[in-house]
Amino acid sequence: MQTSQTAINLNNQNLFKQASYINGEWVNAQSGKTFAVTNPANGAFLTQVADLGANDTQAAVEAAENALASWQDKTAKERALLLRRWNQLILDNQDDLAMLMTLEQGKPLAEAKGEVLYGASFIDWFADEARRIYGDTIPTFAKDRRVMTIKQAVGVVAAVTPWNFPIAMITRKVGPALAAGCTIVIKPSDETPLCALALAELAHQAGIPAGVINVVVGKSAADIGSVLTGHPSVRKLSFTGSTPVGKLLLSQCAQTVKRTSMELGGNAPFIVFDDADIDAAIEGAIASKYRNAGQTCVCANRMLIQDGIYDEFAAKLTARVAEMKTGDGLTAGVSIGPLINQAAVNKVEELVNAAVVQGAKVLTGGDKASQIGAQFYQPTVLSNVTEDMDIFHNEIFGPVAPLFRFKTEEEAVRMANNTPFGLASYFYSQNLSRIWRVAEALEYGMVGINEGIISSEVAPFGGVKESGSGREGSKYGIDEYVETKYLCMGGLS
Repeated sequence: MQTSQTAINLNNQNLFKQASYINGEWVNAQSGKTFAVTNPANGAFLTQVADLGANDTQAAVEAAENALASWQDKTAKERALLLRRWNQLILDNQDDLAMLMTLEQGKPLAEAKGEVLYGASFIDWFADEARRIYGDTIPTFAKDRRVMTIKQAVGVVAAVTPWNFPIAMITRKVGPALAAGCTIVIKPSDETPLCALALAELAHQAGIPAGVINVVVGKSAADIGSVLTGHPSVRKLSFTGSTPVGKLLLSQCAQTVKRTSMELGGNAPFIVFDDADIDAAIEGAIASKYRNAGQTCVCANRMLIQDGIYDEFAAKLTARVAEMKTGDGLTAGVSIGPLINQAAVNKVEELVNAAVVQGAKVLTGGDKASQIGAQFYQPTVLSNVTEDMDIFHNEIFGPVAPLFRFKTEEEAVRMANNTPFGLASYFYSQNLSRIWRVAEALEYGMVGINEGIISSEVAPFGGVKESGSGREGSKYGIDEYVETKYLCMGGLS
């Protein structure tokens, strides 16, 4: 419910946009529709933004298609220079971007500032990688022929991004796409359009040509998505979001055999063995589980604690979590902000209540923080949680840490792998042999070893099983946006 209106005062007021960005221009919906953006911390009305649909998306794809040839014709060095200008503008406007993020997404301002830096790091990284898209010469199979490969841009890319990291999830896709010579159409979450539009304004200021970056904001994900997945000029779709939606998009992309990158749901185990540094594990658990109020796809979802240290770990974690301050992300000292919407609160509440009914014990929290606001949930720790409870199998996406007990290493690995998901995993141990055994046995695309924060622009981010396909970031991230072309030169003497 909208309770009031929040004034948005930025140092650079040009970053506050309500229209979408297509072909270098700010455009309203052809239908004239708009929708409201609100602050999840208090329900306050922020602004109205244009609500684009299928016809608008068609125009954005055509703009990207028309800009493709001239963007590909630029040298890698020229593209890199424009990316660096964009990166510097993002850094220069860190405070404003963070303010927009906290207002529309809710995370504490310090976290938002950190995300701006993290997001900018992908633009900086791929500005360098633009000049390292190498081909190969291959030993020939015939004396009169020579064999080589070159790598060329895939073409027009569509990117569908989520609300939980509204800047970083865009830059992690746009950076490599532009570096490779692709043009792009971005469909950001309708929960957090302001960050995406601000990024587009900075790209415009950086001199990135019209049509190279297009941002289409709209409430009708199905209408916009049908164009992005069905248009023959779109040759690649990159999606970050839930597994069910990812499966739907994959099926739609199959009709035109598009390349896809899918970063989907997770169910990350956080394993603490009895030979671990418990205090370090506590710090890692706090960082992994409670960042962004638990609303991250890689956060610890199931904490598996070995029997011999279970009680000590539970007591120490509970003491730390009980000290956490919940509130509006603009308030100093707040570490837990609101959940993104009421549906998210309801999901967390249902999972916790069901676990308690089945025998779980609340060590701290365990309820909505209604005295603060409708979309807040208390930072929570649950003990006596078992594998047969729904909370073991579902991604919580909230500030709730369920503690599961295990006896042996084999049992821990079995429990960790007992999920169709395979994005991120974590474990703590001081035993070098165990570290290698467990790291190799975990069925996950990423493994944090004695570390709770693993994301970086220099490392490949992605999952296995139903957590998706493809990798983002690192030197491998550029591969998702290029095709390898084989050249066979004959008639040589």
